[in-house]
Amino acid sequence: MDKGKVKCMTIRILGAIFIILGCGSIGAILTLRHRTEERTLRQLITMIDTMECELQYHLTSLPELCRHAADNCNGVLKAIFNDLATELDKQVNPNASICMKAVLSRTQEVPKLTYVALEFLGKSLGIFDMNGQVKELIAVRNECKRILDVHTTNQHTHLRCYQTLSLCAGAAIAILLV
Repeated sequence: MDKGKVKCMTIRILGAIFIILGCGSIGAILTLRHRTEERTLRQLITMIDTMECELQYHLTSLPELCRHAADNCNGVLKAIFNDLATELDKQVNPNASICMKAVLSRTQEVPKLTYVALEFLGKSLGIFDMNGQVKELIAVRNECKRILDVHTTNQHTHLRCYQTLSLCAGAAIAILLV
């Protein structure tokens, strides 16, 4: 066999391997995003529980409530709630909905479903008295739980499908090119 044919076949095989790995990594990325969304929603639900307790027992102001919530979490939610507290402090007559929209527009890497839940939270903060605010936080928490339940229904099957389909697509493309 001539060296040129061996070299060409080696390049094709390496190309096929890289295509399969590339497509497989897409499945891994989709799985990671799905799990990040789940983790962030669970953390948001926990934060809302904390905010509810803070309101009921300490009558904490809204900016301080956001700071306290940020202290009890990490990642993107920590940045959002710290930024929201700063934004609320800047305004003379703070509107939490507008502040939340401003914060979300500046924050990158917020998972889609969490973004929707945070918008809903922003619309409900600071517009009622303490009892009404607690009821609103309960409504937001229930909506977050509903979103999380929908998101995690058949999660194992969906994640396995993402990974399998991406590998199969990579193998199909590699076969066509080799």
